[in-house]
Amino acid sequence: MKIDVLVAEIGSTTTVVNAFDQLETDNPVFLAQGQAPTSVKEGDVNIGLQAAIEDMKKNLHIENEDINYKHMLATSSAAGGLRMTVHGLVYDMTVKAAKEAALGAGANIHLVTSGKLTKVDMLKIDKIKPNIILIAGGVDYGERETAIYNSEIIAASDLDIPVIYAGNIAVADDVKLIFESYSKEKNLHLVPNVYPKIDILNIEPTREVIQDIFEKHITEAKGMEKIREMVNGPIIPTPGAVMKASKILKDEIGDLVTIDVGGATTDIHSVTEGTEKVNKILVEPEPVAKRTVEGDLGVFINKKNIVDIIKIEKLEKELNMTPEDIEKFTNSDIAIPQTEEHKRFIERLTKEAVIVSINRHAGGYRTYFGGKSDTLAFGKDLTAVKWIVGTGGALTRLTAREEILNSISQFNRADKLLPTAEAKILIDNDYIMASLGILSSLNKEAAIKLLLKSLKFNEKTIFMNGNFTHKYSFFLF
Repeated sequence: MKIDVLVAEIGSTTTVVNAFDQLETDNPVFLAQGQAPTSVKEGDVNIGLQAAIEDMKKNLHIENEDINYKHMLATSSAAGGLRMTVHGLVYDMTVKAAKEAALGAGANIHLVTSGKLTKVDMLKIDKIKPNIILIAGGVDYGERETAIYNSEIIAASDLDIPVIYAGNIAVADDVKLIFESYSKEKNLHLVPNVYPKIDILNIEPTREVIQDIFEKHITEAKGMEKIREMVNGPIIPTPGAVMKASKILKDEIGDLVTIDVGGATTDIHSVTEGTEKVNKILVEPEPVAKRTVEGDLGVFINKKNIVDIIKIEKLEKELNMTPEDIEKFTNSDIAIPQTEEHKRFIERLTKEAVIVSINRHAGGYRTYFGGKSDTLAFGKDLTAVKWIVGTGGALTRLTAREEILNSISQFNRADKLLPTAEAKILIDNDYIMASLGILSSLNKEAAIKLLLKSLKFNEKTIFMNGNFTHKYSFFLF
């Protein structure tokens, strides 16, 4: 069977393969999906890839045929994903900007420091064994010493990994000379400052370089060495692919937030400029595209964390379950719930993960009292969000997924910058958002059409409260 594109999502535990065809037509098609355990531990990720393809062939009823594809693309969070450390000058300025760039690219940030690196910091970096180190620091033509010092101490270390310098442009040549003096110029990547001026963010160039480096070095990770034997297109971190999909979708339908509740983490991707009202009183700049990762909120590996947040007593009352039931489901090693009781339990945990994570992602108002009261805004403004998109295993497969996402507005306090009750719910029904993010680098138009199909989104005119709002409408069939 001949197809246009295969996209592999290589996770830490599961590898998923999605097949797409007729991409050059007006009606691109999502053919089928297959999955299998990821085989990084076996020393060859291709074992899992082949097994996932075989599973997909079963779903296509072509077990005895070969799959011939023009392109194969991949996203990966296997082998620990993309581990990064971030080092800047002032935490609320250059450090924050560098962190936003790394998270938006799909990185897992294991250490963030501000100011000059210490011996303890270097010991931590050595233990983390990051895939990439990001150095920032100082606005353009501002403070020089910290960036030079941090570059020197990293270049002088035993670390032989890519280093991105995205700080004060006035010391870029100094940083280059430092790395050359230690014969590590091949490790250094110079990019424009992530924080060139006060209250100005410039994180996209750094995001792009991070993903380029990831693609080049992912094949060096244990078990991933043979990935290029099958994949002939780009490889990017899976969270970065979800962000790509969110950004192209925003251009089509308007401001949105994408929520991905997984087994170990909950990721929030927002793409919105916010409102003029909030921007006027916003203390610190926020990126248009922002990602946060809640490493303690997952409905499988981190179930107990969420149970502790809700409290067992409250779960017993809400779900009409015994303490023994709660304990049984909390300690269960079944990833996909099979009974109605277990499903209700997971749905309640998913709801909590959504509410807590989006509250951590969103900013809020603070009122200061002095000679006169003054209200200021901090963090990401989500009040202009028109669409709340659910993706990931939980929010694409649970029966109560729409109800869960609608609960965001029910918990919206006056001091938080959360989406309003007018925001509409969309579900990535085919669970292909990450695949379409990477596919957009090959064929953006087809990726958009396939994404709108998965969201069950029809091209019609919406009228809300009698006013024209957008050329598209939503339908959840």
